[in-house]
Amino acid sequence: MKPRAARIERQTGETNITMELCLDGTGASSIKTGVGFADHMLTLIAFWAGWDLTVVCEGDIEVDAHHSLEDVGLCIGEALRDSLGGKKGIKRIGNARVPMDEALTEVDIDISGRAYLVYEDDVVPALVAGEEKDLWREFFKSLAFRAGLNLHMRYLYGRNAHHLVESACKAFGLAIREAATLTGDGVQSTKGRLD
Repeated sequence: MKPRAARIERQTGETNITMELCLDGTGASSIKTGVGFADHMLTLIAFWAGWDLTVVCEGDIEVDAHHSLEDVGLCIGEALRDSLGGKKGIKRIGNARVPMDEALTEVDIDISGRAYLVYEDDVVPALVAGEEKDLWREFFKSLAFRAGLNLHMRYLYGRNAHHLVESACKAFGLAIREAATLTGDGVQSTKGRLD
């Protein structure tokens, strides 16, 4: 079987990114975004998704982390979309709930090709590791829309921002791993295709 993998390069006036993704990996990663907390969270996603993921991002972090994380999200989404090809044989739907100390987050994914994001983060503090909490909504929005995911993320409860985002990244990894699992030869759709 052809490896489900992709290499993405993206260069703009704000970021320069090189990324390699293998869906059927071992969870090994090398992440260098220039933002330590983001490196930690992306490492968690790769581990729990079972991906081999390499990311090198040089971004305008002297401004803030927004452009870097938004563009890394776009690149992961593009790599995921390219790795899945025609989506033949994938389970398509995955979900997970992950606790992290006092925090609990739920993630539900449909790799339908019809991009949508529901992101309920009312319990997340305004700042996460010194950055606006919106940084993580923008990251997951970019990833979901570029990959064609119907992605629902609900931070159910918690107080510690690190714990909340960590539970979300672990849950995303588990849910995408389940959804991308190969279960047969056909396409999981009564229409006979996925967009």
